[in-house]
Amino acid sequence: MPYDYRRMSQQQRDDIVAYRRERGYPLHAPPHPLREAGWYFITSANYEHSLIMADPVRRDEFESRLIESFRAASAEIGGWIVLPNHYHVLAGVDSLDVISSVLKRLHGATSREWNQADQVVGRRVWYKFMDRWIRGERHYYQALNYIHINPAKHGWVEDPYAWPWSSVHLYHDTKGKDWLRATWRDYPIPTNFAEGMDP
Repeated sequence: MPYDYRRMSQQQRDDIVAYRRERGYPLHAPPHPLREAGWYFITSANYEHSLIMADPVRRDEFESRLIESFRAASAEIGGWIVLPNHYHVLAGVDSLDVISSVLKRLHGATSREWNQADQVVGRRVWYKFMDRWIRGERHYYQALNYIHINPAKHGWVEDPYAWPWSSVHLYHDTKGKDWLRATWRDYPIPTNFAEGMDP
């Protein structure tokens, strides 16, 4: 999790900084060691998990802009979920640099607009994004299932179909509920799937 550092002892902090330094990772930001073409499971959260997207109208708008931004960059979108304080996207790109560029613009624009609307100019809206490179078909469908179960996992709804800001509805309409059930059965989510990625 992005904020575990604050809860660590000084020795734990020193160890993690040394580990990151040895590998050439940023010292206090998520590393992005893989940048090649492929599918990526992306997570980004509002800074310190603030419920900046608590307003359903804001989530409607952000969901549309998120999808449009990825499509405008010629990225494929395999799935998405937008929650009140974070989101996940499963995206296929030629390079992770495409995702970095899309999110830099999207996060910058929404930060300015939301801070003006909420009359809190200068508030930090987003924490940097985290990514996980998808290793194959099984991993892809586990990521998709994780995305779709996320609103229930975090207690926003009991039934994932009750959460409107999700690609689960697109799959329901195009492939059907039986396909979704089979995917859930055939590709169960490992307990550590999103370790370090999900707020």
